[in-house]
Amino acid sequence: MVVSRAMRESPAYQSMPATAKVLMDLLHLQWRNDKPVAYGVREAGQKIGCKPETAGKAFNVLQERGFIVCFEQSLFNSKTGSKAREWRLTWMPFDYKNPTHDWEKWRPEN
Repeated sequence: MVVSRAMRESPAYQSMPATAKVLMDLLHLQWRNDKPVAYGVREAGQKIGCKPETAGKAFNVLQERGFIVCFEQSLFNSKTGSKAREWRLTWMPFDYKNPTHDWEKWRPEN
């Protein structure tokens, strides 16, 4: 995985909790240019080694700081099966378009 040094040195990234940083790497591992990343809080919690609630907070941090954008909401259906939320990673190309780098716009609250 190639990761931008500028992104990793940004205030948006540097001030995040460790769970959000690990989640970011997990999402990056699933990235493909032609489709959003399907990843849920249960799977993230298992991979990170935390509760789903903590993983949910990490997703919120990544969203608030502009690293990820929800592409499609999750769906729970006991008959047809569930589907995890799908995410667009703003630091990566998507649908053969350039990254949007929304994280560059984030500013810490004073």
